[in-house]
Amino acid sequence: MSLGADFKVINFIQSRDRPAAVAFYRDVLGLTFVMDDPFASVLDQNGTRLRITQIDGFAPNSYPALGWQVSDLQASIRALTAHGVTMKIYEGFGQDEMGIWHAPGGTAQVAWFEDPDGNLLSLTQV
Repeated sequence: MSLGADFKVINFIQSRDRPAAVAFYRDVLGLTFVMDDPFASVLDQNGTRLRITQIDGFAPNSYPALGWQVSDLQASIRALTAHGVTMKIYEGFGQDEMGIWHAPGGTAQVAWFEDPDGNLLSLTQV
């Protein structure tokens, strides 16, 4: 079986409070709101859809649920912190004062933060 040449990726994220999640992904992260349906709210992430589904009693995982590659990690962090987002600092991980972890060999820089439901999100600059 093949997906065919015209397939597109759709990301899903779960929330206890869909309106609050939509506001965060739209107003803080800058994703474009597309539509609501009875099952999810849909936002556009530069051509890839993000479906936010509400699940009562949802509990987030400790590993990243979504991540984005950015061209200027420090500028992205400054924009997020200006909107009240706190970057995650992990004890003993060796992140800098902005919360940036530098991969061995200098190939990537990564920073983490959470959405209102506690979903772990990441930004990467390569």
